[in-house]
Amino acid sequence: MSMDRSWLEERLRELPIVQYEFFDTAELTFTPRVRQVCEADCSRYGSSWACPPAVGTVEECRERCLSYPHTLLITTMTEVEDPADMEGTLATRAAHEEVTRQVNALMKSQGVETCPLSTESCAICVKCTYPDGPCRHPEKMFPCVESHGILVIDTAERLGIEFRPGGNIVTWFSLILYR
Repeated sequence: MSMDRSWLEERLRELPIVQYEFFDTAELTFTPRVRQVCEADCSRYGSSWACPPAVGTVEECRERCLSYPHTLLITTMTEVEDPADMEGTLATRAAHEEVTRQVNALMKSQGVETCPLSTESCAICVKCTYPDGPCRHPEKMFPCVESHGILVIDTAERLGIEFRPGGNIVTWFSLILYR
């Protein structure tokens, strides 16, 4: 069974998605530099199944991603009072995560296998079981795009995806890899 892209695009237009683009996963840019930012700047590093080092090395993530030949990139935008308020800004990602869940479910309903990557370092559980036990919700947990070493801005620019860095507008990105 193959995905009916026309059917999916009709559904995508019903969601609060600003832009979307289908492309080959081989077009993604992977770099260890992105992972270095995770390690240096993110308090979730080493504390979640959705984050490094639990997701594997950048090379392991690259190999896993490339096993899915196709990707759908989706963006949503939200306005924030103060973009410098990281906690307040991150609180706005829940709506984007819900859109990602809906798109992933639509794609799966078309019989494709998906690997969604989004904005989460995963906030499903109050306390993650990492590293002492298995993830309680692997089907709901979407690792962060950056945790896989993906330079999503580079890909977005090449695909002509518009985003507004700066100001009070935040652009959220998700990648849904599929086969």
